[in-house]
Amino acid sequence: MGSRHKTRLLRVGNVPLGGDSPVVVQSMTNTDTRDVAATVAQIERLVAGGCELVRVAVPDERAAEALRAIIDKVNVPLIADIHFDYRLALRAIENGVAALRINPGNIGGEAKLNTVVDAAKAHACVIRIGVNGGSLEKDILRKYGSASAKALVESALAHVRLLEKRHFYETKISIKSSAVRECVTAYRELAAVCDYPLHIGITEAGGLVRGAVKSAVGLGILLWEGIGDTLRVSLTAPPEKELPVAWEILRALDLRRRGPEIISCPTCGRTEIDLFALAQQVEDRLAHETADIKVAVMGCVVNGPGEAREADLGVAGGRDRGIIFRKGEVVRSVSGQEALLTAFMEELAQLLNEKGQA
Repeated sequence: MGSRHKTRLLRVGNVPLGGDSPVVVQSMTNTDTRDVAATVAQIERLVAGGCELVRVAVPDERAAEALRAIIDKVNVPLIADIHFDYRLALRAIENGVAALRINPGNIGGEAKLNTVVDAAKAHACVIRIGVNGGSLEKDILRKYGSASAKALVESALAHVRLLEKRHFYETKISIKSSAVRECVTAYRELAAVCDYPLHIGITEAGGLVRGAVKSAVGLGILLWEGIGDTLRVSLTAPPEKELPVAWEILRALDLRRRGPEIISCPTCGRTEIDLFALAQQVEDRLAHETADIKVAVMGCVVNGPGEAREADLGVAGGRDRGIIFRKGEVVRSVSGQEALLTAFMEELAQLLNEKGQA
């Protein structure tokens, strides 16, 4: 893995971003922000799933006004997503958001941008410049003929210069595309010419399976190269589904860990139990645990303990009996799949209790 691309340190509310701080996981609500109760409920679910920054859409004045009530009820920094209307940006800042997502070049002209920047300075509000392949400026599109990597970078740097001209440097940048290779190239080029923290993501990645694959490939490449200070996995799915994917990407690269790691075999002709059901029941049981443990669900009592000897706890099933093992050593032998599941859950509860997570 390449060394971490060195970026300046920012604070989004109480969350450090950039510098030597860990890569931060974020998501975005899909509720109507004007519905305070629904938005708060979803934010709480996101936080429970490991979300550390939450972005909310602010399409109108009512949504901007709702931010104060939402912020008062949640324990996570909020980012207000603003398009075009500088008045919404001002209201969001006044109501306590930790960051704005805007494009300074389309917020309404010099005077209006000055007002927004002054307010952001006064309230220690970070500005995220968000460039998207689907919304590039017309002159840049004409110049490059498409939403190429160079077009994305040129647009982002033009917005950055507008803020730097006003002596504002509490900035992070995203330059997202739905094309993985274009997106990776763009972030590489941007990282080579600036030290602002980078928010990485593959936009419009698709549904749960396709989107997870595209995100894992694109974000995995960037993170492996040391690029990226915060990430979002963008899925056409409830935003709560984005978080397990994001955390598994970080775990796979050994960047951060959250909750149990579950390893399970893909099954083969030797499998004599309903391993799919067993694995799903174990995943369901561990869905909301935060202990850093490794759990193995294996289909073969002969090879299972050896193949998963590093697991803190494992289970392997055969036709007549199943075994439960710790660090490769068998601790229980049980007949029948239901009895095996019950025994395994008992052992799992004991392990979590040892880790202080029961």
